[in-house]
Amino acid sequence: MNLRGLRRVPLYALGLALPSAVVLGGLFGEGQLDLAAALACALLILLLLAVVVTPFASSLVAIEDAIETIGPAAEPGAEAAATRRLGNLGGPGNALWQAAARLARGWRDRAARAEARLAAAEAVFAAIPDPQILLDAQRRVVRTNPAASEFVGLAPEASDLAALLRNPTVLAAADAVLAGEPARIADFTLTLPVERVLQARIARVEGVSLDRIAAIVTLHDITALKLAEQMRADFVANAGHELKTPLASLVGFIETLLGAARDDPTARERFLGIMRGEAGRMTRLVDDLLSLSRIELNEHIAPTSRVAPSALIEQVADVLELRAAERGMRLSLDLPAHLPDVQGDEDELAQVFQNLIDNAIKYGRPNGEITIAASIAGRAATPASFVRIAVTDRGEGIASEHLPRLTERFYRVDTARSRELGGTGLGLAIVKHILNRHRGRLEISSTIGVGSTFTVWLRADAPGSEGPGKGDGIDPGQLPAVIKLQ
Repeated sequence: MNLRGLRRVPLYALGLALPSAVVLGGLFGEGQLDLAAALACALLILLLLAVVVTPFASSLVAIEDAIETIGPAAEPGAEAAATRRLGNLGGPGNALWQAAARLARGWRDRAARAEARLAAAEAVFAAIPDPQILLDAQRRVVRTNPAASEFVGLAPEASDLAALLRNPTVLAAADAVLAGEPARIADFTLTLPVERVLQARIARVEGVSLDRIAAIVTLHDITALKLAEQMRADFVANAGHELKTPLASLVGFIETLLGAARDDPTARERFLGIMRGEAGRMTRLVDDLLSLSRIELNEHIAPTSRVAPSALIEQVADVLELRAAERGMRLSLDLPAHLPDVQGDEDELAQVFQNLIDNAIKYGRPNGEITIAASIAGRAATPASFVRIAVTDRGEGIASEHLPRLTERFYRVDTARSRELGGTGLGLAIVKHILNRHRGRLEISSTIGVGSTFTVWLRADAPGSEGPGKGDGIDPGQLPAVIKLQ
């Protein structure tokens, strides 16, 4: 028996003796017991009750101490140790201890499951790639996930949403949701550090939630989507414009031939020649559009065939040699004797070299020379080696501000001259997408008054090829970006 148990014995005895004291008081009041007998009976009852409640008080104190050791923060084995310390408490004491132990185990299990669910929820919240911001009913930021912290920065403790997002549209949407609306979506633009178009979805959190969360803000970066929409709109507009011009010419000449020039052989011959040229231009444009669409469809699938670049370049040069001769130009080939094969699609690579050499013929100076030179980057026949083919003209050159945009659809440095020469504005875009599919690169350098060089980098076909920088033959820095200014 400890001191706490002894202190409780008189209290328990007095409490149990209270009914007996009332009875004795009644008997004394009716004169059936004198004072001495009543006091003697009361004292005897207290002593007997003290003897009876002493073990009960001792058991209660021991059980209370044991319960303290098996709380939610108890270590494994604490319950068994407490049971051993208690020993045999007797029927009521043992039953009480077992009930308390079962209750403690139930609460520990529930607490463990709740902690596990909370940890899982926190892990999921932290792993969500989209930035998420949790708000309370006063629009204060309760928490942000790591993606949001990286995206819009950290907010001071319990600060307003305006500390992170200073856009009036987003703040108005958040206020509307906190006022009772289930959800709102708002698009807005961030200008720093780079311009991005974002979409904020604010949804209300119903019911009781941890940290008094009232709404959740999810941010989506839709910059690429908006750019794609703009590019698609520009593409449709440009394609329509490119087709509209020759169609208008054809319609005009047809009406003239059906009208005033019906019986004029000279005009008929001249107009039919122009119409044939315009029809050919539309045919080339449609062919290039279909080719570009087909290439983009398969751009994610890298070709695995082997192509001999030397033979392919010689074949393309033979086809274009007559066109070059018409302008007094000469094609000069500088191809190593043992140039390794490359990974690629022969027809697509033929289209690449045909477009580049054809451009050199169109925009080079008459009576000049066009050089097609090939070399190996890295040690030949290693997984990291690349074949480099450069097409150099002796033309007027291209100003540096135009170089980054040359591979855009329908972009022309000189629109009138390009159309006059039969260009569709899609040749270099086709080249870029073919090289993307081949996991290659296009390097463009030009000097005003000297000429331009278009260099194609293609992966050499070698067992175990893994790409640039993964091997012992080439430094990743040697492989240029898509456009190189000079």
